[in-house]
Amino acid sequence: MKSGLNNLKLIAALAMLAAISIICGKYLALNVGEAMRFSLESMPILFAGLAFGPIAGGLVGAVADLVGCLMVAYTVNPLITIGAALIGIISGLVPVVLKKYALNDKIICAASVVAAHLVGSVLVKTLGLASYYDMPFIMLLLWRTLNYLIVGVLDGTVVYILLHNKGIQMQIKELKKQ
Repeated sequence: MKSGLNNLKLIAALAMLAAISIICGKYLALNVGEAMRFSLESMPILFAGLAFGPIAGGLVGAVADLVGCLMVAYTVNPLITIGAALIGIISGLVPVVLKKYALNDKIICAASVVAAHLVGSVLVKTLGLASYYDMPFIMLLLWRTLNYLIVGVLDGTVVYILLHNKGIQMQIKELKKQ
């Protein structure tokens, strides 16, 4: 991504990814109690990070969380917002680091998803939820680790398939060069 954020088409694409994240996380999620939710809300954030880099991924994550909270009248929890942004940032940084080692795309995508979910979803967001709902951190951490083992496989599979679609690859290249 050159300067990227002065590219109106790229900004529109990132806004669309944030909107998809909101729909997946706030409207299509399977809620289990107050603090547990199964959703693919991170998938568009991961996609943004992998396709357009850490800044774009971080922005999609933060915007999706903030706007999503406003849309469904949730209280904004800064740790959750930071966790969402970290998902995008880390998913964009991991490929930069791993490209040096000539690893294949499957390994890079998997490592990006695992690292992003471990830091953003499992650690930071769990800390935010535990403090907000006054729940034991370790118990919540165990449940959310199980959650993201399942969700991470789904996220990684969908993102990998999307990133290897020829039509989507052409669109990504077009958005990056403008």
